[in-house]
Order: sequence, then C-alpha cells, then structure tokens
Amino acid sequence: MSVPLKRKHGWLAHYRELLGAWRNRNSPDGEDAIQDVAVELLERGIVDLDEPRSYLARGVSNGVIDRHRRRGIIPFRPLDDLPEHEHPTVADGQSAFYTSELLTALMAALQELPPACQRVYLQHRLEGWTHAEIAADMGISRSMVEKHMARALLHIGERLKHHAPTD
Repeated sequence: MSVPLKRKHGWLAHYRELLGAWRNRNSPDGEDAIQDVAVELLERGIVDLDEPRSYLARGVSNGVIDRHRRRGIIPFRPLDDLPEHEHPTVADGQSAFYTSELLTALMAALQELPPACQRVYLQHRLEGWTHAEIAADMGISRSMVEKHMARALLHIGERLKHHAPTD
C-alpha cells in the first residue's frame, strides 16, 4: 500500500487565502501589505518557499505594523475628513499669487534636499510611482525609498508650515 503524497502548494495559493481573510476584515492596510509581499517575491523571482503560509503571514503582519508606524510619524488627514470650516481657502483675488508663492517655496524646499530624496518625492507624488517601482528604477531597497520619502516629507512640511492656514 502506498502512502498518498501530500501536495505542496506554492505561495500563490496562500496569497489568495490571506487576501480573502484581510478582505473579510475590511482592512485596506492588510490588503496593501499582502500586495507588497507578493510584489517583493515576484521581483526577487522567488517561486518556492519552505513555509509559504508562515512567510506570507509574517510579511503581512510586518507590513501592517510598518504602515501603522509611518502614520504615527507623518500625520495625515484626507481633505474629505476635515470639517468644511477647516478646508484651506484663499480669497479669489489672491489665489494666483498664493499658488505662485507656494510653488516657489516648494521648489526651494526640494532644492535643499539631496538628489535621491528629490527624485523619490517627485516620482512618487507627481508621477504616481509606487515605492517598489522607484526602488527598482533607482536600484535601492524599498526601505531606502521609504526613508528618502519620509525625509522629504518632513523637510517640505517644515519649510512650508508657514503657508498652512491658521485658526
């Protein structure tokens, strides 16, 4: 009598399982973290893992934690979440002047950054590249892309804070 062989599933089978679980939790951070792990595996050309379920689960867990930490470092509130009276507004006659002044200040702040930080900021914010795409283009790790982006955002935020509306 032969013992049936246990079929080994690739990481993609577990990817779908995890994605379904995070969707049931209605967690976009979890879904994004799963996507990030999958992209990393694909970029590295990794097909087989000894423990694919464990590897993916740990990677997703770490990704969700990283996203949570980044939110703590760089506070962000979407414009739609702000009450109407907190929306940034400028009197119509001053809009062009204010926009020009803000753009000049942004360009000056960007020029103060190292070239790698400038490039990461521009590719991500203006061209819409993902961190993985920027990392591949620049030949650096995603972690380094995230560090460049964090540095750029903190620097620009500091330089442009006097342009923010006051209460």
